[in-house]
Amino acid sequence: MTLFIDLRATSSGGICAAEASLWDAGTTQVSIEEFKNRIHGRDIVLATHGFNVSRDEGIKALSGWDSLCRIPPAGMFIGVLWPGDSRYLPVLDYPIEGNEAISSGRLLAGFLNQHADNAASMSLVSHSLGARMILETLSGLTSKVRRLILMAGAIEDNCLTREYQSAAAKAEEIYVLASKKDWVLELAFPVGNLIGQILMHGHPYCKTALGRSGPAEPIPLEKRGGAWQIPNEWDYGHLDYLPSGVVGQIMPPPIIAPGEDTPQPSSATGWKPAWSAGSVATQTE
Repeated sequence: MTLFIDLRATSSGGICAAEASLWDAGTTQVSIEEFKNRIHGRDIVLATHGFNVSRDEGIKALSGWDSLCRIPPAGMFIGVLWPGDSRYLPVLDYPIEGNEAISSGRLLAGFLNQHADNAASMSLVSHSLGARMILETLSGLTSKVRRLILMAGAIEDNCLTREYQSAAAKAEEIYVLASKKDWVLELAFPVGNLIGQILMHGHPYCKTALGRSGPAEPIPLEKRGGAWQIPNEWDYGHLDYLPSGVVGQIMPPPIIAPGEDTPQPSSATGWKPAWSAGSVATQTE
């Protein structure tokens, strides 16, 4: 049964809550004291979804991914729900959701600073625009995290050395999963990013997404992490990282970092989210 931290004010639409709430399987509310008891001494792994995902869709995707992740016994998977779903039209209101990602990240950071200090360690995992939410969270945390894992990051490829450089410094290890077969990041991200930079802040030109070609500059060696470029032959798209329907077979760790000539791991239905889940489990051991 997956534990969730909910940052949403409503079940759909991009509105951030005034305070976080806690839920078992998304249906049974959990008290702060129970949360603190459950994470005490555990290596917690907080994972979140991306843009244009409702509360119900987030619960479904993250619950399914939890069942695939095979987090080590000392660890604990926690899903994070945030209001990244479209208020009006997908892509066109992407710039507004960037602001909601920032608000959600600040809310989550405050919650974790206050209530998660008894965990043994913390790792942060994101998909798509969830990268901005997670990096904003990391910016506001008062302590370091064990690992930062960014999958299909819908954020600029230089974010780890520019906008979120100080946040990245709080992660002991950093991993990036990227795919050049991600058509969403190839097409929609540059358009939305151009509008978003004009409305919010930064340089008003299109950028390349972190989740398509990886970081613009190598991850420092002392971080002991890496950028995993998924082979083109695997045809790994933007929606392949998290399960959307059938939950495939579990791929237990270790999952080896792929090279250009690494063969496709499986032909079974649902193998792609199973592979990304196995990758996360490997990186959180």
